Amino acid sequence: MNFVVAPDSYKGSLTAIDVAKTIENAIISELSSATVVKVPMADGGEGFIDSLVFSTNNSLTCEYFIKGPLSQNIKSYYGLLKDSSTAVIEVANICGLTLVSADLKNPFLTTSYGVGEAILHLLDQGIRKFIIGLGGSATNDGGLGMLQALGVKFHDQNGQNVVPNGYGLKHIRKVNFESIDPRIKDCDIKIASDVENPLCGPKGATHIYGPQKGASPQQIKELDTALKHYAQIIKNEIDYDYENTLGAGAAGGLGFAFLIIGAFIESGAKLVAEATNLNEKIKNSDWVITGEGQTDYQTLFGKAPAHVAKIAKDHHKKTILVSGSLGEGIEELYELFVSCHATIPKPVSIATAMQEAKINLTLTTRNIARLLKFTS
Repeated sequence: MNFVVAPDSYKGSLTAIDVAKTIENAIISELSSATVVKVPMADGGEGFIDSLVFSTNNSLTCEYFIKGPLSQNIKSYYGLLKDSSTAVIEVANICGLTLVSADLKNPFLTTSYGVGEAILHLLDQGIRKFIIGLGGSATNDGGLGMLQALGVKFHDQNGQNVVPNGYGLKHIRKVNFESIDPRIKDCDIKIASDVENPLCGPKGATHIYGPQKGASPQQIKELDTALKHYAQIIKNEIDYDYENTLGAGAAGGLGFAFLIIGAFIESGAKLVAEATNLNEKIKNSDWVITGEGQTDYQTLFGKAPAHVAKIAKDHHKKTILVSGSLGEGIEELYELFVSCHATIPKPVSIATAMQEAKINLTLTTRNIARLLKFTS
């Protein structure tokens, strides 16, 4: 029996790689002759690089020092895929929320400058193809910091450079793209993001994601107004409006900045599937197993397990969902999954569920494998 195991992470407890390995071990314990192909999935957030590197042959990770979300020097890393011509960057490990302590969260002060530094570093290595995960940022600067690092000039009313963070947005009076690194125009940049929010407004970057980044109600109003001002100045300069493009609000507006420099925003799950040749692997399988920390009807809207199941359905393969918990509207998923399983066996606290995630996932998968063994 041939399995493809392609789960997302169980956020807060198990990485996608951990989930895939745990499911593999549980299957083999019951079906010793089974073959298991592991393809850890990711949506563009934390773990994006690790999932792609793990699932792609001849890949590696490389460390470098760049500016973090509070302009401090940090050690980060990127991935190189296949023939080392494509680099994978993860915003979460450059200017991510996990890099800012709770008492220092402030989207007026956080910056995406390090993302631009990362791109410049890779351009110097001869890289021109990028896959960039846009999840988990601590920033709300609209990509101002990144664009400044790439050479774009933003001046205030006195002709001075504005500070590269959320605070600097409202002080911009003039922008000049002529000084951007000329190598950018030769780049193929794909952005992994499942966020479809516009840059501004009630469904924009600030109102929806600002609170988790430490923004107060007053700061939300000020930042949203500042982003609107920023977008208008850029529109006047390039004569094109990206403010309401789907995904412009991703990562505190980094999506907007990437659109400006010619990047394409795609589903994170789709990008991972393509990079790992998931389509071909599923074609040669008998069963597909996927999952995530919590599944409900929203999983159908572009999340990794649904994307995996749709590929499987195209090849007439059956998919089993194994997630930490199941929520509202789970019956809507039966069109994609032959069965849906929650790993939590009894009422417990969230902390306990996370602590026991690996044990519960092992037991649930063994039960599934036993059922397949005795019904095949």
